[in-house]
Formats: sequence, structure tokens, C-alpha cells
Amino acid sequence: MGIGIIGKKLGMTQIFGENGIVIPVTVVKAGPCVVVQKKTVEHDGYNAVQVGFDEITKLSRVNKPLTGHFKKAEVPPMARLKEFRLDGEEMGSYETGSAVSLDLFQTGDFVDVTGVSIGKGFAGVIKRHKFSGAPGGHGTHEFFRHGGSIGNNTTPGRTLKGKKMAGHMGAKKVTVQSLKVVDVRGDTNIVMIEGAVPGPRNGYIILKKAVKKS
Repeated sequence: MGIGIIGKKLGMTQIFGENGIVIPVTVVKAGPCVVVQKKTVEHDGYNAVQVGFDEITKLSRVNKPLTGHFKKAEVPPMARLKEFRLDGEEMGSYETGSAVSLDLFQTGDFVDVTGVSIGKGFAGVIKRHKFSGAPGGHGTHEFFRHGGSIGNNTTPGRTLKGKKMAGHMGAKKVTVQSLKVVDVRGDTNIVMIEGAVPGPRNGYIILKKAVKKS
């Protein structure tokens, strides 16, 4: 529960802390975000706020249903929409068309960052699941990076779901928890977060207050 903010990962750099220690940080352009829709228990069955980010300048890229959706809210079309569930008390703080600013976060806060990890394509079991591979000697022949047995014969007579095998690696939703906010620059909508966050450069991410660390 609780509102968050949508951002775009610009890349990584490093800054110097007060004690002179180098801190690796990820630079995120977070906001400005706009409230596109409010959902209520009476009308939709639950309380939530839909937030938009990254205005679309080329209107031909917006389909007709979304065009009507943004027109009803009287906001420009946005490239990303995200819904945040809120308590009834929090709903009163946000109205359709209002801005969600970086005031949510302060230097020293901890945040949970959600994004889509970088896609690695089709990968084998050694790269994907850290398998050690087959022995190099003792008669091994053309079986160095294979996954080995994938199950029994008659019982169960099939490969069990979830078996670690070769396949598509990356490009999945990932959340990294309890990352520290090193700096917040409200004039340029820039947030600097200690360490790495999921996703490629210019990828969209979601920042929310950490649930495990205050």
C-alpha cells in the first residue's frame, strides 16, 4: 500500500560522500508524474490511484481507447501508467490531474525499486542457473555444458514443472529492496540511488518506500 513514483533509469555514476568515500549511484529521472484516474470502493471495488509518466509528443502512437482515457482526465498522453493501491484516508490527497512530486522521498530514505531486468536472450544452464557443467575427463565426450538428467522414466513419466533448464534469460519483473536514496534534486526531478537498479539504460522503473526498512 502507499503511492510511489515512476521514473526512467538514466545510468550509473559515482559521487563522494561526506567522509570522502566513493559511492556508486544510479541516476533516475523520477517524475513529474500526473494522476490520470482515481478508483474507489464504491465504483471499482477498491481504492487506487493511476499515475502517468513521460508525456508522448507524437500523438499518432496513442491508440483510440487510451486517447479517450487521457482526454477524460484532461491530461496529455503518457508513455507509462501505473496503479497504486491506497487506503481510504490517502485517497483524499490526490485528485485527477494533480502532480505527484519528488517530495515523497528525502535524502537518507530507503526505497524498493521495481523494473524489468535486461534481456539476455536464450541461455544455457551454466549461464542461466550457474550449473558447474560436466567433468572434463573420464571419457566425457561432447557433454561439457549440458544440463544432465531432467527426470525419471516411468514415474512420474514427465519433466516436473520448474525444472532448471536452458531458456530465455532476463526480461523479467524484478524488485530490489531497501536501496538508500543518496540525493534528491527536485528542481530537475533527479534521484540518486545507492547501488544498481533493475533494467537497461532509459528503462522505466517504479520507486516506492521500502517495506522492510524505514
